[in-house]
Amino acid sequence: MTRAQTLADPSLAALPAQPAHVPWPTAAWPEADLPARANRPALEALMASAFAAPDTDLLGETHALLVVQGGQIVLERYGEGFGPDATYPSWSKAKSITQALVGLLVAEGKLDIHAPADVPEWRESADDPRAAITLDQLLRMSSGLSFVEDYVPGHVSDVIEMLFGSGKADVAHYAASRPLAHPPGTAWSYASGTTNIVARCAARAANVDGAGFEAFMRGRLFDPLGMTSPVPKFDAAGTFLGSSFCYATARDFARFGLLYLRGGRWEDRQLLPADWIDYARTPTPQPAVREGDYGAHWWLNMAGPGSFSANGYEGQYTVLVPDLDLILVRHGKTPLDKKDHVKTWIGQVVEAFR
Repeated sequence: MTRAQTLADPSLAALPAQPAHVPWPTAAWPEADLPARANRPALEALMASAFAAPDTDLLGETHALLVVQGGQIVLERYGEGFGPDATYPSWSKAKSITQALVGLLVAEGKLDIHAPADVPEWRESADDPRAAITLDQLLRMSSGLSFVEDYVPGHVSDVIEMLFGSGKADVAHYAASRPLAHPPGTAWSYASGTTNIVARCAARAANVDGAGFEAFMRGRLFDPLGMTSPVPKFDAAGTFLGSSFCYATARDFARFGLLYLRGGRWEDRQLLPADWIDYARTPTPQPAVREGDYGAHWWLNMAGPGSFSANGYEGQYTVLVPDLDLILVRHGKTPLDKKDHVKTWIGQVVEAFR
């Protein structure tokens, strides 16, 4: 049990167990036909709308679609020039990977999400109000820090300045240097900077540098799942760019999703505490009114009540639907003005399995 349990919603629906007859995909994904109840005509039409051309009017580019149900791949499609061995950008799906890494350290007693976060910039002054910000508030995007998350060229944008401008050499320092816009814990505001602060906190708790943290990621998370493709990126200061950059195949992103859909269990091991998974899918107290429901570095309810997802820029998604025991992974390059079309399309694909 971790202290995250005190912030988990006790009414959450149970997560499905791996079917006894289905092997875990550590070495290779088991495959099966579409279930008989799936709406095949609807799925064929949806696949045509995504893959009819390299760049469609509705969704932009769709590079990969993978659907896992009951622990088996039941649908897999790739766009021209892409395939199962291609690695795809995570963008903000990396935030959910960062949440998993924090969970490993919380389970070891090396991090306490309810305590003030270990951020040196906030201890330089005895009366800095940012020193009260907790890891829980950072994970829930409720730190109160000022941060402009805007990807439109020419607009004021802290995320672009952090990743590609003056902050790129030390992304956590750039984010931690931002002032408060609200008292901690009083307002929700999506900010990639908070994740990079969290990633640095995790490395400090593990007492490792960049290379050591990558070894921690592989040894404790990727390798046990059989994820051989991930390529995490680090800044010059050695901080994992947990806000945005971990490349992997669609099948490996699905492996990560299965870990969460199975409540943190993998084969005969409990890799992440079950209550840490529940914490991820418990709504944050401050509503994410503009973007949708949010948990702890996971989005909620995008594909129906109880679903939770890792969402990334330009249409990268790993969507978990517990009541269907289903995982949907989608990768592509979708313009911002078509973002809602992709969400609707994903919802329709999921609905075709009901």
